[in-house]
Amino acid sequence: MLRGTGMRAIILEFNELTPALMRRFMEMGTLPNFSKLRAESQVFTTDAGEDPPWLEPWIQWVTVHCGSPASEHGIFNLGDSPSLRRPAIWDVVSSAGYPVWVCGSMNAFHSSNVNGAILPDPWSVGIRPSPVTLDPYFDFVRSQVLEYTRPKGSMGLKSALRFAKFMASNGLTLATAGAIASQLLRERVKACHWQRANILDRLQYDLFESMYCKLRPRLATFFLNSTAHYQHVYWRNMEPNLFAEKPSMADQNAYGSAVRFGYERMDAIVGKIMQLADDQTAIIFITALSQQPCLKYEGIGGKRFYKPVNVNNMLTAVGIDAGDCDIEPVMSEQFHLRFASVGKAQEAYDKLQAVVVEGMPAFASRLNDCSIMTGCGVIRELPPGALLRTGDRAVPFESVFYLVDLKKSGMHHRDGMAWFRIPGLAARDFDPAVSLVDLPPTILRVMGLDAPESMRGRVLPFAAPIVESRPINAAA
Repeated sequence: MLRGTGMRAIILEFNELTPALMRRFMEMGTLPNFSKLRAESQVFTTDAGEDPPWLEPWIQWVTVHCGSPASEHGIFNLGDSPSLRRPAIWDVVSSAGYPVWVCGSMNAFHSSNVNGAILPDPWSVGIRPSPVTLDPYFDFVRSQVLEYTRPKGSMGLKSALRFAKFMASNGLTLATAGAIASQLLRERVKACHWQRANILDRLQYDLFESMYCKLRPRLATFFLNSTAHYQHVYWRNMEPNLFAEKPSMADQNAYGSAVRFGYERMDAIVGKIMQLADDQTAIIFITALSQQPCLKYEGIGGKRFYKPVNVNNMLTAVGIDAGDCDIEPVMSEQFHLRFASVGKAQEAYDKLQAVVVEGMPAFASRLNDCSIMTGCGVIRELPPGALLRTGDRAVPFESVFYLVDLKKSGMHHRDGMAWFRIPGLAARDFDPAVSLVDLPPTILRVMGLDAPESMRGRVLPFAAPIVESRPINAAA
């Protein structure tokens, strides 16, 4: 049974990395740091315990953080976590008097008086960074992530300069600056814009390390999503033999190594984390869920998606007054519409439900009190000249939406990984798969803290008792 150790903990939250691909790339010898981490860890397979539509990362990461299954925490949409009334692991650590550093955790939530720093994920709509000095980073990265599919989307020069000034005093390394310059130069001569996600990872790591050294937190989390994105859109290029819709030769040349590229770049970050962690710090690697080839849409040419050219104009086209709501973009093609009253939300929802294109519903929407989560519901490429129809009005579909130049080829899978590298504890592989709700109590026990009653999972049975380490002072 695991005994409390008083250790620090760094949690690597690498969203949706896949066990089978991890094994493949480690056997190829391209992931030396992951291989070392695994060889020194208590290794578990996790089971998210959910099926679609609940098998989403913004649901499963809430489970990882609060220790309650989706049926209890009730969070269904990305951006809804501020309504949760359960403590996260960082709330428990903070309440015990220790500093925390939450760097990008998905659908994060926290109390207003958390001890330390919180950087929300770039899709967040309900919380802001704490302290506010992190705002330049959050605002810039959020704009880049939310508009990555827009052909001419760009950040204003003033905001970009504000971001650059922030990074210059918060950990930007010469290596990252050089990588940025190299990326921009290569984009002029080859199709490698997709690799910008790795640049954001490097910037986020530089910030993470800088804040980690300043705060010396008892608990730190570090979230990355780039490889999950690569799997979703480039699995087809990694294993074209599995798919009916084959990529073009040009796409294959451009993206055939994209998924492995993501794993290799994350492997480099694992190496840095292992150097950063001292002999009083546990490294915990979690994926929450994973992916598998997405073959279910091959009969329609692969799943496509559309985003609005301009959300205000889109709402006007379907008869909704944009002045009646707050518009909050989230992941992919979706966005929240927040209204002042249930009645206004219901009226707008009914209008969205009435819009069709080519005989199909044009929107996929969910109504929740005063809020609507919506987005274009079309998943196949439409013919030129398609019309968006509502009542007796019709407008060209392409004047309202644009086709994102991506095809979905990876989809979610319940299996995930959880590796605990704890100084003084021998490595071991465990079977069978464990529940995500078991992770928060185990993480807290590693740090010598008890889980609150709301976290009802078990503490995982590690290989042997950990040798007690010297306690870390609350002020440290």
